[in-house]
Amino acid sequence: MSNGECLFCKIAKGELQADVVLDRDGVVAFRDINPQAPTHVLVIPAEHLASLEMVAEHHASLLASLVSAINEVARNEGVAGGFRVVSNVGQSAGQSVDHLHLHVLGGRPMRWPPG
Repeated sequence: MSNGECLFCKIAKGELQADVVLDRDGVVAFRDINPQAPTHVLVIPAEHLASLEMVAEHHASLLASLVSAINEVARNEGVAGGFRVVSNVGQSAGQSVDHLHLHVLGGRPMRWPPG
């Protein structure tokens, strides 16, 4: 899939509507359309990266921005101190959109192992 066809690239560019809760520093966070917890927000880089496997050393500042955004989302959503962050890599792990995205899940007890 080319970047022009990527669903999450279109959301990051404002070409597709989403329930955006944060948009700053090259990072966009929006509510998942199929929530698996009371709080389920996806945090993505505006830059197209297919998954965590594509992250390289030169992406250090991007990773810092993603983590900062995750923490801000958790605070804003009232789940700071008790949330889970998940990134699925590849179809066999459950990745359904080939754009790096981190699930912020909270608002209910999380069990282990997760799946």
